This record gives sequence, structure tokens and C-alpha cells, in this order.
Amino acid sequence: MVVSVLGLVVLAPVLVVVAVAVRVSSPGPVIFRQVRLTRGREPFTLYKFRTMRVGTDGPEVTARGDPRVTGPGRLLRRTSLDELPQLVNVLLGQMTLVGPRPETPALAERYPTDLTWVLDETPGLTGPAQISLRDDVSVVDAPGGPTASAAPDPDALERWYVERLVPRRVAADLTFLRRPTLWATLRVVWWTVRYLATGRPPQTRLDG
Repeated sequence: MVVSVLGLVVLAPVLVVVAVAVRVSSPGPVIFRQVRLTRGREPFTLYKFRTMRVGTDGPEVTARGDPRVTGPGRLLRRTSLDELPQLVNVLLGQMTLVGPRPETPALAERYPTDLTWVLDETPGLTGPAQISLRDDVSVVDAPGGPTASAAPDPDALERWYVERLVPRRVAADLTFLRRPTLWATLRVVWWTVRYLATGRPPQTRLDG
């Protein structure tokens, strides 16, 4: 909570600039709100800067090249600046600094049974999976990924996400969740900052 307050204060100028960019890029609200699940599978409202056009339907999973994403939205997603409003969620105790990606209720219902335990963990602003596997579904074998020849079927994309990507995410996050110490937390935060600054993923295990 202390870090989230400091982050909101220090990053206030960045938040203002991003908010203005989102406002002028396309009609719609600056902040995107979506119901996600926190510890114990309790619903909460997650905050992000809006990166998509309003009124466009599609899957809950975003593939690379998704036409719903605005021009500035692509930059915000690539730099993770769209995630900064989640510092408010951390301040409210709905999220923590390091943990699994907060999931939507609809996708959580489709999780493989042996992986649903991760939904009982507190979701994080960052985490091992969020560093190595990023939020956008852009792995080469994904429907609608770089090698796809046609727009993805929403159900096929979401099915690929829960059957192929979720196990990889959980496996990556487990390296931290086994021993969520202060040192491990600081290490993941450092790797996140380094990744965003250089684009290079960590070359070692994140659990220390």
C-alpha cells in the first residue's frame, strides 16, 4: 500500500499525459473498468487506461494485431503504461505488487480443474508470467497470432488461452508462489522494471 501511494504520487505527471492521450485518441472513457477475481475468487473492479475502441465486440483475450486496439493503445500495452491505474487496486487491497494475473470470471470458469487453485491467490500488478508471457496473446501457435491467416474465432482463441497459455502462466507464477518472500518480491519488481526498460526477459529463475 505504501508503494502504491508513492507510485501514484511520483507517476502523477505520467498518468496525466497518458490520460490526455487516451482522451484525444478516440471517443470513450479514459479508464477501462472490468470485473476480475481477487483472493478467494471474490470479484472486484480492475482499473486500466482504455486501449480499445468503445462499442467493439470480441473475445476477452486480446490477440496481436487486434483491430479493437487503438494506435496509442498499442504503445500503452507494449510499455504496460495501461496497467498503472491498478496501483489504485493495490492501494485498496484488491491486488498486491507481485502475483498471478487477475482473471475475469468468465475465463476463470473455463480453467482446467487442476489449475483453479491459482484463483485463490492475490493477483499482482506484475509477476513472473506477466514478464515472460505478456498480456497480449502473441505466441506463434495462438489463433490470431503472428502466423494466423485469418481473424480468430473468439471461442477458439479463449479455448486456446485456457488450455495452452494458462498452464504456462501458472507454471511461471509458481516459481514465485512457492516462496513469496520479500526478496523474491523485490527481485520480480526489479526484473519487471528492467524488462520494460530494455525489452529483455530475465535470464534466470525469478524465485531466487
